[in-house]
Amino acid sequence: MTSDRGTHAGQHASEGHPGHDPAMVEDHAGHDAREAHAAHESHEGHGGHGAQGGHGGHGGHGDHGDHVGQFRRLFWIMLAIAVPVVLANAMFADLIGYTLPHSGPVTWISPVLGTVMYVWGGKPFLTGAVAEVKARQPGMMLLIALAITVAFIASWGASLGILNHELDFWWELALLIVIMLLGHWIEMRSLGQASSALESLAALLPDEAERLDGDEAVTVPTSELTTGDLVIIRPGGRIPADGTVVSGAADVDESMITGESAAVRRAVGDRVVAGTVTTDSALRVQITAVGDDTALAGIQRLVSEAQSSSSRAQVLADRAAGWLFWFALGAAVLTAIAWLILGAPESAVTRTITVLVIACPHALGLAIPLVVSIATERAARAGVLITDRRALESMRTVDAVLFDKTGTLTRGEPAVVSVAAAPGYTEDEVIELAAAVERDSEHPLGRAIVAAAEQRGLAVRAATDFQARNGVGVTATVAGAEVSVGGPGMLASHDLDALTQADAWSGQGSTVLQVIRDGAVAGAVALADEIRPESRQAIDALHERGVHVAMITGDAEAVAHSVAQSLGIDEVFAGVLPQDKGAKVKALQSAGRKVAMVGDGVNDAPALAQADVGIAIGAGTDVAIASAGVVLASDDPRSVLSVIELSRATYRKMIQNLSWAAGYNLISVPLAAGVLAPWGFTLPMEVGALLMSASTVVVAINAQLLRRLDLRPSAVLAKRSG
Repeated sequence: MTSDRGTHAGQHASEGHPGHDPAMVEDHAGHDAREAHAAHESHEGHGGHGAQGGHGGHGGHGDHGDHVGQFRRLFWIMLAIAVPVVLANAMFADLIGYTLPHSGPVTWISPVLGTVMYVWGGKPFLTGAVAEVKARQPGMMLLIALAITVAFIASWGASLGILNHELDFWWELALLIVIMLLGHWIEMRSLGQASSALESLAALLPDEAERLDGDEAVTVPTSELTTGDLVIIRPGGRIPADGTVVSGAADVDESMITGESAAVRRAVGDRVVAGTVTTDSALRVQITAVGDDTALAGIQRLVSEAQSSSSRAQVLADRAAGWLFWFALGAAVLTAIAWLILGAPESAVTRTITVLVIACPHALGLAIPLVVSIATERAARAGVLITDRRALESMRTVDAVLFDKTGTLTRGEPAVVSVAAAPGYTEDEVIELAAAVERDSEHPLGRAIVAAAEQRGLAVRAATDFQARNGVGVTATVAGAEVSVGGPGMLASHDLDALTQADAWSGQGSTVLQVIRDGAVAGAVALADEIRPESRQAIDALHERGVHVAMITGDAEAVAHSVAQSLGIDEVFAGVLPQDKGAKVKALQSAGRKVAMVGDGVNDAPALAQADVGIAIGAGTDVAIASAGVVLASDDPRSVLSVIELSRATYRKMIQNLSWAAGYNLISVPLAAGVLAPWGFTLPMEVGALLMSASTVVVAINAQLLRRLDLRPSAVLAKRSG
């Protein structure tokens, strides 16, 4: 979808407005988000994953939904089979304290059903282990496969009387397979958490819309709406497609997009998004995007693309599993050698097998998937879309945030920022006169003046005899008086002097339009790219966290420094062309900073790609570019704080879970090997197995604590200030 800002710039001369600094509103014409989206789809870096991702057994996520269903079904089937395997196991019976027959059919329940579990339920891990071996990258799959294979062989040996009865691991084999299947089901489901949360928005779109045909409202299916249609949204009604408010003002509930519960005021000229709800008043909206071009469709595409990279978070657990594999293998070899040297071959076999089984990461298999699942859900609910998990993990180390000005810290369109009235006039009267002349204007400056009048509750009167003079301004008759609106050229044509405030406004980079009535100056209006009210809060909160804040823009120095001064920004890069933005990011990195670049996705691709973390802000097709690792569904710059909070909390939980899971193994393996045997202590098999289950419960509970994290920008700010 090509931006219409370049078109408005072209209309400027035809409507006779004086030339103002074209950098005030950056010219984004020519940008085609769909081309960027296509580039994203062709990006090979986010493809499927094999052994390195720890999922050699189930490959990429092209058929993600089918894999989720397969693991879900396999988990429940194996859980059902595991119940009799565990209950009919002699070692488990001794552990709990009930008696089983020593002979007869019952003794074969665990071996027979345990074999079914090993072959059927263990297949994903066994095939994944083969892939890891071929890739020469041992990880989670190989470690799991090693443990279940050793447990399977040892258990059959014990059942047939070949090995010590203490190696009757059928119950442990069953629990191990069930827990690992649960972990992989959770992980695969987590990849779709954001998708399901956002796809549910599609159901919120109304089936029908009221389209204006002339003065008549006609109810039509939403699917029949086209760009340019004018629709009415009644109080409490849902907006059927993306559009711009052309009449009315209402509080709009955008929580399904942004996660913020508070309604947002939308008036003439404001953009509204499909699926959001008008709460108190009716609106007339001109449709600007339908179908695949809507913000909602753009978000859904981004989530779909993100699914293939979300599992990269598993690499941390895989690396730990790889280390643990060599640790377990080394410990097993040393155990066997030590007990053979001591002249206890039976203990050598028992202890070596015990080490290999206990080394299997019950808790490690759940440590990352549970955290990823919950973090993804919390992020999606807050309108934070993670397109590259590594970007989220890197966000916690960022110490510099570089904001693009236009469309990020500002709204990307002009707004009336100041009004001055000559003696005998009020500010409202000046705005009324200017708005009457600009009433039918399509130029951004004219629309901004009309919007200011409506926001003040002023009646915009009709004007006649409209005339436009290139480079001078516009003139019309309002209530019998000749009213002109323009810049220095208009003043010169009337041989008039500007009001004193005009020079100061111009020095700050504002565009100043004079309002002349019947040959005398009635007042002046200053227009500038409106700063978002949330920007100051975002920057103050970043400063509280010790983050260096910089701003980059194509605007002139005066405009840039005026915005930077009002927001308290530390460093400014002004007059930067889009293709040079990446170099500015690199300059910050050369100074030793970890940089997050925040832009609206328009002409920011080089900078987003160069940054340590690229963050595209603002929902819609304009953000569908491959360069951003994080996409914020809302246009609220405070959401950057949500990303930092999520990154830190997620990493903290991952490390806690990995430390607990790996720490258990590092302690239990030497004990299982008999390192304290000279002092009369050897870790009983059943105790080791119980501790393994306990460690899994601890990891699960710790991950669930992440659900308490509230990522709404307002909540993150309140938490910090509190």
